[in-house]
Amino acid sequence: MTHGITTAALAGFGTGLSLIVAIGAQNAFVLRQGVRRHAVLAVVAICAVSDALLIALGVAGVGAFVTAWPAALTVVGLAGGAFLVCYGVLAARRVLRPVPGAALTAEGAASGSARRAVLTCLAMTWLNPHVYLDTVLLVGSLAADRGDLRWAFGIGAGLASLTWFAGLGYGARLLSGLLARPSAWRVMDGLVAATMVTMGGLLLARA
Repeated sequence: MTHGITTAALAGFGTGLSLIVAIGAQNAFVLRQGVRRHAVLAVVAICAVSDALLIALGVAGVGAFVTAWPAALTVVGLAGGAFLVCYGVLAARRVLRPVPGAALTAEGAASGSARRAVLTCLAMTWLNPHVYLDTVLLVGSLAADRGDLRWAFGIGAGLASLTWFAGLGYGARLLSGLLARPSAWRVMDGLVAATMVTMGGLLLARA
């Protein structure tokens, strides 16, 4: 029985990691906050706890309800797409009009409020329909195939989320030396802008 639980948990960990590692708006935001060393704990906690809650809902069978009401994903897609496009435009603006002292920010003089970072992270997480598709529907359906071991599978997926976001948020500090140069920040903001505008546009088109 213990072997079965371990196997299910490892399968869940691998599944969760494979879904979350893909470059996306949420990962880009966590990376940026990690490099700036600004509200990293709060951002990592929001991402990991949110994933854990959504995974739990999926394992509990809520995915079937979401499937029965597809309009919910359409509404979330429209709101999330608009939000990502706006955030991407702001990042593009920083590329064209760099903020004075950006290099100092990279070395730890974080600008902006923690409240703003928290609200942005919540929007990035809960207004992204891909989060529901991956965690609630996909992970939920895969967990259901495990029968009585579905919660072990779900716990493994949740641990994968926690491991990834913690590593991304705190490991990003290794890039602080590189991003001490304003030109590097412009490159990073350019990548963030491209990622978010593209994803936002796709969400709006699909919705």
